[in-house]
Amino acid sequence: MSPFQRREFLQRTALLSAGLAAGTVATAAPETSTKKGSANERLRVAVVGVKGRGMSHVGGFNGVNNCEIATVCDCDESVIGGAMKAITKNRGEAPKYEKDIRKVLEDKSIDIIAIATPNHWHSLAAVWAMRAGKDVYVEKPVSHNVREGRLVVEAARKYGKICQTGTQSRSTTGMRDAQAYIHAGKIGKVSLAYGTCYKSRPSIGKVSGEQPIPKGLDYDLWCGPAPKLPLMRSKLHYDWHWTWAYGNGDLGNQGIHEMDKARWGLGKMELPKSVVSVGGRFGYVDDGETANTQLSLFDYDDAQLIFEVRGHKSDAYKGAMVGNIFFGSEGYVVCPNYASGTAYSPDGKKLQEFKGGGEDSHFANFVKGVRSRKITDLNADILEGHLSSALCHLGNISYRLGTEATFDKDVTAFTDCKDATEAAVRMQQHLKDNKIDLTTAVGRIGQKLAIDPKTETFLGNNAKANAMLFREYRKGFEILEAI
Repeated sequence: MSPFQRREFLQRTALLSAGLAAGTVATAAPETSTKKGSANERLRVAVVGVKGRGMSHVGGFNGVNNCEIATVCDCDESVIGGAMKAITKNRGEAPKYEKDIRKVLEDKSIDIIAIATPNHWHSLAAVWAMRAGKDVYVEKPVSHNVREGRLVVEAARKYGKICQTGTQSRSTTGMRDAQAYIHAGKIGKVSLAYGTCYKSRPSIGKVSGEQPIPKGLDYDLWCGPAPKLPLMRSKLHYDWHWTWAYGNGDLGNQGIHEMDKARWGLGKMELPKSVVSVGGRFGYVDDGETANTQLSLFDYDDAQLIFEVRGHKSDAYKGAMVGNIFFGSEGYVVCPNYASGTAYSPDGKKLQEFKGGGEDSHFANFVKGVRSRKITDLNADILEGHLSSALCHLGNISYRLGTEATFDKDVTAFTDCKDATEAAVRMQQHLKDNKIDLTTAVGRIGQKLAIDPKTETFLGNNAKANAMLFREYRKGFEILEAI
């Protein structure tokens, strides 16, 4: 980086810090500017990113709720076939194709931008789209770091745009009923929300050198705001989840859904007072960087949120493999998936079941908000997405700043929380059950980081931790909404 670029980055960071110190974190507004209010008016949609999750966006907008997909955007032309075929079949004609989102944003006829790119593009694409006058549906996590997530919230409020987060559990009937049961005090005061992401993740392998860029892919555009690094993994279109430059590990991949539901159950609309995370990438050596086994504790003073990632074979915890458990003073609720839950008495007697769902309702809920222009109509407003995504980032920051240690030692010293201590012991046993030698398995014992929820920064002049709340953006791909 040149001295000029470094100086520019420091100046931008200083301006952002000044805004945070002044307590300028934005709050939710009740409604946005009037546009597209008629249910009879067709909404034109551009889907950005159609490999994988983007096909769900195609299904959610393709001739549904009086929407039409007018444009497909992906920097890799070799992956667009499925989307183009499905849209053409529905419309009777092919949608427009663009490689570069900036070309899409110049089209004044587009009303909605649906973003299903890799994580490092989510916030930038959302900010650019709202600045261009578009409403936005953005996949989870809404950000790659804490600060840019807040900038998306600020952009939505500044430009009066509807911005929905892709945490579809927020719209399933069973999950909404389970959360309403919890919030009504039916299990008493909830002191602990426990999220589980027990999802087997085999090794992604280790390449011997830099890999060729696939034909038809604009790799510079794929990297966008993130560093343009040599391609050092075999599957460009998925294994980015496990590299820090582009992904956020399983906390920000599958885990964000359960993290969001955990915070929802606690009813917290701010960041916690502290975070600490331990774990490691155990059982293999490959091109992945993120933890495949991780335990994070978020302290809200009157309640705790514990989140656990297990990438090796595991049994469920209290019925949840990829889900949530909410512990109250008068019972508990187990939600084992996106759309159901069961309430139990303290002694384990079944009290009530909650069922019903379908993620398509989340796209419909977004369209309802676009037409009404009311943020309150959204089940997953961007502020919700920012706060839940930020929890994932906070856990990863603590973990990455931790000290290396073999996991045969006492790993419970990171906290005096009884539930977290017990979880750490279970984590060690889980590793043993998967034939991982704890005497040689090196992980990280994360730093316990105190947080100021109002400014969304770390306390104690922790420069290293605060530097990880934001990132340096490549020229032409900056996010500058706070200035």
